[in-house]
Amino acid sequence: MRLLFSISLFTALAALAPAAPADPLPEGWTDLMKPDVWKKVDPKWIVTDEVKLNAEKANRLAATAKDGGTIWVNGDGRLPNLYTKQDYGDCEVHVEFVIAKGSNAGLKLHGVYEVQILDSFGTKKKVTGDSMGGIYPRADDSMGYKHIDEGIAPKVNAAKPPGEWQTLDVVWKSPRFDAKGEKTANAVVVKATLNGEVIHENQELKTPTGANWNKKETATGPLMLQADHGPFAFRNVRIKPAKKD
Repeated sequence: MRLLFSISLFTALAALAPAAPADPLPEGWTDLMKPDVWKKVDPKWIVTDEVKLNAEKANRLAATAKDGGTIWVNGDGRLPNLYTKQDYGDCEVHVEFVIAKGSNAGLKLHGVYEVQILDSFGTKKKVTGDSMGGIYPRADDSMGYKHIDEGIAPKVNAAKPPGEWQTLDVVWKSPRFDAKGEKTANAVVVKATLNGEVIHENQELKTPTGANWNKKETATGPLMLQADHGPFAFRNVRIKPAKKD
């Protein structure tokens, strides 16, 4: 997929400079709409103040770079994923996003537990962990990429139409380990809401998701925004670390 835009590399780099100061965040929250909080930010990200579906092709987004913009658009829809420099354990995450028709993205806690972002508006297919707001299925990538389960479906399909702003909030409890490093409790999505509707509550995750399911779990890890699976834009991304029980 190719997003139609014409900006120079210089313009793109300039646009990634921090936006003008916004209203202060509530106490305890960290603003993630700053390039310096991420390990690496590709210069092809478009920073703007408006994004919408491409008028000719709804599977693309249209955006023009603007200095001081507060919206990030992932260029042609195939940019490297974003990982925070800081690792987090228990936390709350807030993300506002737009996707194109048929597009795919994701929010990954610790970089390995994914809440799926997928255009599932009005779908007649069975809602699974591979639907909007689902906890993504485990997968085998040894020969291609194949799901080995259905993941955990959201309680309701709360997806909005492509091109509309959507809001995902997740309260996360990381896995627990004893002094020897042995896991004593699974990770838990304490609560997740999509567009104001509860999609998960007190949902345990026995393993990471996708092809990461057999990786060693850890008490902390980076937050990841998936940016390499299709046209995707976000704004007002923030995180609030919480104290462990």
